[in-house]
Amino acid sequence: MKRPKLVLIGNGMAGVRTLEELLKIAPDLYDITVFGAEPHPNYNRILLSPVLAGEQTLEEIVLNPLSWYEEHGITLHLGKTVDKIDRRNRLVSCADGTEAAYDRLLIATGSSPFILPVPGKDLDGVIAYRDIADTEAMIDAATKYRHAVVIGGGLLGLEAANGLMLRGMQVSVVHIAPWLMERQLDDQAGDLLRKSLEARGLRFLMGAQTDSLIPDKDGRVMAVRFKDGQEIPADLVVMAAGIRPNTALAERSGLLCNRGIVVSDTLQTATDPRIYAVGECAAHRGIAYGLVAPLFEQGKVCATHLAQFGIGRYQGSQTSTKLKVTGIDLFSAGDFMGGEGTEEIVMSDPFAGVYKKLVIKDDQLVGACLYGDTVDGSWYFKLLREGRKISDIRDKLMFGESNIGDVGHQGHNKAAAMADTDEVCGCNGVSKGAICKAIKDKGLFTLEEVRKHTKASASCGSCTGLVEQLIMFTAGGDYSATPKKKAICGCTDHSHQEVRDAIFAEHLTRMADVHKFLNWKTPNGCATCRPALNYYLISSWPKEAQDDPQSRYINERSHANIQKDGTYSVIPRMWGGETTADELRRIADAVDKYKIPTVKVTGGQRIDLLGVKKEDLPAVWKDIGMPSGHAYAKALRTVKTCVGSEWCRMGTQDSTQMGKDLERAMWRMYAPHKVKFAVSGCPRNCAEAGIKDVGIIGVDSGWEMYIAGNGGIKTEVAHFFCKLKTAEEVLEYTGAFMQLYRKEGWYLERTVHYVSRVGLDYVKKKILDDAELRRGLWAELQHALDGEPDPWFEFDKARVDLRQFEAV
Repeated sequence: MKRPKLVLIGNGMAGVRTLEELLKIAPDLYDITVFGAEPHPNYNRILLSPVLAGEQTLEEIVLNPLSWYEEHGITLHLGKTVDKIDRRNRLVSCADGTEAAYDRLLIATGSSPFILPVPGKDLDGVIAYRDIADTEAMIDAATKYRHAVVIGGGLLGLEAANGLMLRGMQVSVVHIAPWLMERQLDDQAGDLLRKSLEARGLRFLMGAQTDSLIPDKDGRVMAVRFKDGQEIPADLVVMAAGIRPNTALAERSGLLCNRGIVVSDTLQTATDPRIYAVGECAAHRGIAYGLVAPLFEQGKVCATHLAQFGIGRYQGSQTSTKLKVTGIDLFSAGDFMGGEGTEEIVMSDPFAGVYKKLVIKDDQLVGACLYGDTVDGSWYFKLLREGRKISDIRDKLMFGESNIGDVGHQGHNKAAAMADTDEVCGCNGVSKGAICKAIKDKGLFTLEEVRKHTKASASCGSCTGLVEQLIMFTAGGDYSATPKKKAICGCTDHSHQEVRDAIFAEHLTRMADVHKFLNWKTPNGCATCRPALNYYLISSWPKEAQDDPQSRYINERSHANIQKDGTYSVIPRMWGGETTADELRRIADAVDKYKIPTVKVTGGQRIDLLGVKKEDLPAVWKDIGMPSGHAYAKALRTVKTCVGSEWCRMGTQDSTQMGKDLERAMWRMYAPHKVKFAVSGCPRNCAEAGIKDVGIIGVDSGWEMYIAGNGGIKTEVAHFFCKLKTAEEVLEYTGAFMQLYRKEGWYLERTVHYVSRVGLDYVKKKILDDAELRRGLWAELQHALDGEPDPWFEFDKARVDLRQFEAV
C-alpha cells in the first residue's frame, strides 16, 4: 500500500522533535521528506553559545546525526530553502528545482534575527547571531580583529559578548533598555547581572541608541555611531536585538499570518487543514513562543494529529525562564515585575550575588524573579501554576521548599524528596518518574545515557544538576563517569583507545594513514580530532611521525599564551624556580624595550611577561635568551621547589637540585595534557607536592613519590606511590610513569583521570613490580626527548611558521 507523504520545511529543533514524537506512535505511516536551509543535520541551537565560547564543538551539539534520518527512511535535503508552496497541487519547490509532493505539510521555519534598519547594516563585519554559520563567522573574526560590539543585552547578546570576550576580543554591549534582559529580569536583578559581567571585562552602554555603522576604506565596519554623536571602535558588530517569526514563505502561499502563522489547538493552519505549523514561526491564540518547552509541547500535540489519532489539544503554555547566563543562574516566571494590587517579598545580598523577589496577589504567588540561587525555581513555578493559597507558608516562602513542612530538599536530597509526577526537565516535559524508570529499566549509569534515552537536560541544560542527583540515588553510580566507549568526535565512531591501538598496531605514522585505515568520515578531520591524532602519532612513533603544527591549538602554534586583549604572555623556563641576576636583567631590559605592561611571578615560581605583541614574540625570546617555559603547551610546565636542605634548617634533602634535574631531564616532553611537578625538601611540603601530577617529598631515608594529583577546578590529592633512596631512582620512576601516561593516556586527559581510569594498582604493577618494563619506559622517554628542539630558538627544526609574527 502506498504511504501518504509528509513534508517538513525546516530542520530545526521544533520540527524534528515533532517527527520524533510521530515516529514513536506511528513509525510506518508516512514517507517523510525534510528540507533544511542549513548544510547541517538537526542541532541544539541553544548550545551555540558554548561553541562560541570554545567549551563545546559543533559535533557535540548535533541532536540527530545523518544516520538518524537514514535509519528512519527520511529523505533529507540539506542546504535547500523552499521558496514556493503550491497548495492546489500539494507540491513544495526550491529555487534549484528540487520538488517534493505532500499529503500533509509541516512548516517549522523558525524565526529570523531582527536587523536594525540603520545605515551600514549591510557592511562586511556586521552579522546576526542565529545559526552555525554566524557562530563560525564570529570565531573566525575573533582570530583577526580586536574590537567587537554586540547590539542587544538579551540572553543571546550576552552569550555572544561573553564568547567573543573569551576568544580574546574587547567587547562592548549596546542595549537600548535601562537594564539587561528586561523581559526576564527586573531592574535590580538586571543591575546585578551587569555589574557581574563588567567585573569579567565586558563593557556596557545602557540606554544607547545606534545611529549608524561607519565603514573603513575597504567597506568593512570600523565604528558604531550613536544618536548622541558618540562613536566606539568596532571590527565586528553582532546584531542580537531580537527575533521575528519567519513567515515569508507562508505569506506568499496565502496562509493567514498575524504575529506568526495562525494555527488552531491542533496546530493546523487556519487557512489550510492539510498544513500544520509548529515552533517560533507559529502563532497560537495570538502568541508566538520563543522558548523550547512550549515548542516541544506543540510538537507532541501536532504529532498525534499527524498520526491520525485525533487526540490532544494545545491550549498554550504557562512559561518560566530558567537560564544560565555566562555561568550565572537566573529564573523568572509569571508577573515578576509586580505592580498595582500586588505585594513583593524581596531578599537581596549583592555581596553574595543572590537576589530573590516573590510577587503575591490575592494570597497567591503570581510571579518570581531569582538571581544567583535558583534551586527553588521549579517549586515556585509549581505554586504559581497551581494557584495555591500561600497564607500558611508566607513567612517561610522566601526560604524555599526545604523550610515547608517535611518535604525539604536539603541540598542533594532535593531529588529524593520530589514526587514521581514532578517535572524535572521543563524543556522536554520529563518527570522524575520517567527518568527513574529509564535508569532502572535500561540500566543507565551516566548523564549522557540519560540524555539519550529521556532527553532530560539535553536542551538548555539548566536541570542538569537535578538529573545528576536522580542518577546518583537511583543508579547509585557516578553520573560523570566516562562512557565505556565514546567517539573522539563526529568524524569517526572510534574511541581514543581504539585510535591509539590502531596507530601502534599498524605502525601508522601519518594522519592521512589513520584516516584511511579507520575510514574517517571527514577527509581532513576537525578541530577536535586533529590535535588528538597529531599527539598520538608523535608519542607512538617519535623520530618517525612528523609533528604537524597546523593540527595544534593556536597557543601551541604561536608558542605563547594568547590573552583576552589579543596580546601574548611569555613565560621563560627557570629551572626549579631558580634564576640569576643576569637572567633578571635581560628580562627587565626586554620589558622596557618592548613596553610590556605587566610582569608577574607565577604560581609555578617563574616570571610571566604579560601583554607582548605577537609581532614582538621572536625578538622578546631572543633578547631574554632563556628556554621556552612551555606554559602554552600540553607539556611539562613547571617543577616547583622549595629551597631544601641547601638553605632551610628544616630541609632533609636538596629539593632545588632534584627539581632542576627533573626539569632538565623532561622539559621538552609533550603529553596528553599539561603536566606539573613539585619537589619539597621535607614533609612540611612547602612546594605543595601533594597536588601535582608528580610530587616528590624529601624524607630522612630519601624520597617519597606521589602521583596523579590535581590543583585545578576540582582539587585531587595525589596518591602515595613509593619510597625511593636516590636521585637517580627519582628520575627513573618519574620518567617511567610519564612515559606510561604518554603512551596510554587519552588526549586532554590529565594524569588524575588516567590513573582513575586504569587504576592505581595497574600503574604500580607496571612500574613498581616490573623493573625491566620500568627501565624500558624510562629509556623510551629519553630516546623520544633526545634532540627535541626549543621552539623559541630552533624555528626550522620545531617547524615554527614565522609568517604568523609579521605585523599586519
